[in-house]
Amino acid sequence: MAQGQAGDYRILHEAALRAYLAGIPDLKALLGGEPAAWGITEVGDGNLNLVFIVKGARGGVAVKQALPYVRLVGESWPLPLSRAHYEYLALSKQAQLAPGLVPALLHHNETLALTVMELLEPHIIMRKGMVAATQYPGFVDDITTFMARTLFFTSDLALSAAEKKQGIAAFAGNHALCKITEDLIFTDPYRIAEQNRWTAPYLDGLAAELRDDMELHVAISRLKLKFMASPEALLHGDLHTGSIMVTESQTRVIDPEFAFYGPMGFDVGAVLANLLMAYFASAGHERAPGERQAFESWVLETVEQVWSWFAGKFLDLWRAGATGDAYPASLFAGEKGAARLEAERQTYMQRLFTDTVGFAAAKTLRRIFGLAHNIDFELIEDPKKRAISEARAVRLARAMMVETGAFGTIADVTGTARKLRDWMPEFANG
Repeated sequence: MAQGQAGDYRILHEAALRAYLAGIPDLKALLGGEPAAWGITEVGDGNLNLVFIVKGARGGVAVKQALPYVRLVGESWPLPLSRAHYEYLALSKQAQLAPGLVPALLHHNETLALTVMELLEPHIIMRKGMVAATQYPGFVDDITTFMARTLFFTSDLALSAAEKKQGIAAFAGNHALCKITEDLIFTDPYRIAEQNRWTAPYLDGLAAELRDDMELHVAISRLKLKFMASPEALLHGDLHTGSIMVTESQTRVIDPEFAFYGPMGFDVGAVLANLLMAYFASAGHERAPGERQAFESWVLETVEQVWSWFAGKFLDLWRAGATGDAYPASLFAGEKGAARLEAERQTYMQRLFTDTVGFAAAKTLRRIFGLAHNIDFELIEDPKKRAISEARAVRLARAMMVETGAFGTIADVTGTARKLRDWMPEFANG
């Protein structure tokens, strides 16, 4: 993998990018043919960066370059280029811990905030596939392996205290991206904020309720505190179905620029939240009643399996060889010690599940009332239908956040979601 410094930062549009890649022998050879004949297409549809697909006679690559501002908003919202460096560090670590589940890194230039990666084809963004009611049989195994291994092996269960603190220090500078999360997920949806938006006028009442719901404000503030103060493991930090590329048999996790050391439940909750939003959005995409029933059943089954498989794999890793400074083996010797430690493992996982439920709720509410929304809902053309689907998700999310103790198992979550599938908010009859 080549790394380089190439003068001052500049935004590489098509001509400049072509010249830059042509100057890197390994990449020029990989692409093949004459650089002038390379096809370069800008495909970035995210909120922050430029993303190009470059294809030559022999092969293709994906190129991602950070912009010095939030692309969704513009130059009025500056953002440090260092996020590309943290993304590169995270992808490197994830490739080591969960090989084959992230795109291969081919080149990184820290000065240009630019990374060249394996071109994933025929993979598509998972969220787009789910809008089309596509099922992905390999997803559960892949995403639970990714989460179990990246979270366990960067935690105190696997690392010495010194190693863990070095990891925290390596990502501590990514605070600008953390600040985006702290504001857009944990604060802005619950107050009047210029960049908030929702499906008006139908959700105006719900938006006002969020701003006036003190129990919800306490719950979200507790989650925010945990996000800021609990560096349990290296997180992807933005692990939603728009950051996952899939085929029916392969899964690749992309875009970990929000990576930092935080609470494990934030990553797991993000995955579950986006599956649950896809479930509730599904009714809005129906052309005929019941046509997406098989897909919706698969989504809820997937929600249950994501938690249960993740928990099983995480526990297996813990039982197989916890070499970290937490829970020293010398304190749990013999049959009595082993039994007590196993009970403690179960308690640990229940706490992690509780965190997961809360963070899933937070991720849901921000996507309905905050700045950045999901195409799961946004592509429902009829605004009233969209609002009905969103209101169902809000009802579940509010319960998960404020009445978290009522959701002791993942089946409690899916069972409540199933009951809300056809629930109608008051505005539906207006």
